Amino acid sequence: MTDLLLDMKNISIEGRSERQWKPIIKGVDLTLKRGEILGLIGESGAGKSTLGLAAMGYTKGGCRISGGSILFDGQELAGASHETLRQLRGKRIAYVAQSAAAAFNPAFKLISQYCEAPIQHGVMSQAEAQSDAVDLYRKIRLPNPDTIGFRYPHQVSGGQLQRAMTAMAMACRPDLIIFDEPTTALDVTTQIEVLSAIRDIVHGYNTAAIYITHDLAVVAQMADQIKVLLRGEEVEEAPAHDMLANPQEDYTKSLWAVREFRRAPVPPREGGDSVMLDVKGVHASYGTVKVLENIDLTINRGSTVAVVGESGSGKSTLARVIMGLLPPTDGTIEYDGKELPKAGKNRSRDLQRHIQMIHQMADTALNPKQRIKDIIGRPLEFFLGLKGAKKEARIRELLTLIELDADEFMNRLPSELSGGQKQRVCIARALAAEPDFIICDEVTSALDQLVAEGILRLLDRLQRELDLTYMFITHDIATVRSIADDVVVMQNGVIVEQGAKDAIFTPPHAPYTELLLSSVPEMDPDWLTQLLAEREAETAQNQPA
Repeated sequence: MTDLLLDMKNISIEGRSERQWKPIIKGVDLTLKRGEILGLIGESGAGKSTLGLAAMGYTKGGCRISGGSILFDGQELAGASHETLRQLRGKRIAYVAQSAAAAFNPAFKLISQYCEAPIQHGVMSQAEAQSDAVDLYRKIRLPNPDTIGFRYPHQVSGGQLQRAMTAMAMACRPDLIIFDEPTTALDVTTQIEVLSAIRDIVHGYNTAAIYITHDLAVVAQMADQIKVLLRGEEVEEAPAHDMLANPQEDYTKSLWAVREFRRAPVPPREGGDSVMLDVKGVHASYGTVKVLENIDLTINRGSTVAVVGESGSGKSTLARVIMGLLPPTDGTIEYDGKELPKAGKNRSRDLQRHIQMIHQMADTALNPKQRIKDIIGRPLEFFLGLKGAKKEARIRELLTLIELDADEFMNRLPSELSGGQKQRVCIARALAAEPDFIICDEVTSALDQLVAEGILRLLDRLQRELDLTYMFITHDIATVRSIADDVVVMQNGVIVEQGAKDAIFTPPHAPYTELLLSSVPEMDPDWLTQLLAEREAETAQNQPA
């Protein structure tokens, strides 16, 4: 058995646009040995996911492999029959998608979707697959591993869903797994657990992996080799340690240098800060399960408050309560000094207009069948009554405001946009209502670092120009350092710590804040190994004799 598992030579992939085939991947080579992890990095639109999917002999709709060879364990996949590929996919080659929320079938329980591949490929019986699912759920530290599989996708958090999808890909113990941004939806503490689990599985089962990511610190922990792509072409490839220490090409060096953006603090207002949103003693539950307890939070006009915490801490639930999507069981929320009706349906249209939300997953937040002009135009009609020429003129203004060309983008569908462009459209849709207060729910988590920095700069400019107030929900500590005036740290539905950003990030920290800060990956390839060793030693030390 040769160590070489995957050998892709001179791969060319084209996409159909306006009745023409245009190149996406331009003659790229890729080799992968058993047990090796190759990190694929590059900005949005570089072709990372397209090349990764091609390793399965697969292309998305409207695309085709127009040249090159794909040898998987000596078997040619380029031009292989549908049946040949069907036998391989799921069993010997698996895929972990970026957006678990869009990839799971909402009508089936998690464990049913886990069991599907091993049963269909004859690897396990139903009982064996269910037992194996529980075992893997436990290994990747999903809560309540014995029962969580019997929930539906909408009944778990985004981070938990992403871990469940990682476990599902491992069900048949494949020879190759393509990880397409598998930790973008995860908080830093959960991310460490998942990265550790992925490394253990890959090395324990001698599985090869292609790890697609925009997070350089993550790829530093995971990859043996790193390949950098730009506009469908290879920029450079080298062993991870070598490239991290000494990138050769200017583009690679530019990736290493991003995230230097720092938003200027809000200047003091004449007469002092005015309170825009005041959350007092709020409790909230899903049925009998308490999710938020005694939340007190004040947000001043024109400021940015970052809400941080791990998956399941209650960040997004707090946003739903403020929006009126989940009425609190106790407590009050005041907006501009007036108490808001608890349920959104009881709020006036004008109140609804003033408080808007930009959702985490632009893929699922935009109607795939509506054109961009209709997506942005809907709130213009609903809240402001604009129609006809006035509506079109305002759509053009909003697209210009978010730095998209109106003539080029108005008639496109969401599927014809990059991730960063979709998120800009979500921002434009929120701005269409002319709000004062916007909740940004993980709006940069699915974006590469260059695009994310552009979105942060855009939000900063819009805040200054339009006098906006933001509540910024995120698990990315680097983003918090970039954009926040004040920080709220949440854990298990309660606020652990809150205050000015500089105060929160200056030692000594609350124990949970210290855990979050210590869990932020560093560019040192040995960082994760050292951290896990330190935590294991600390746990052993605290065990009773």
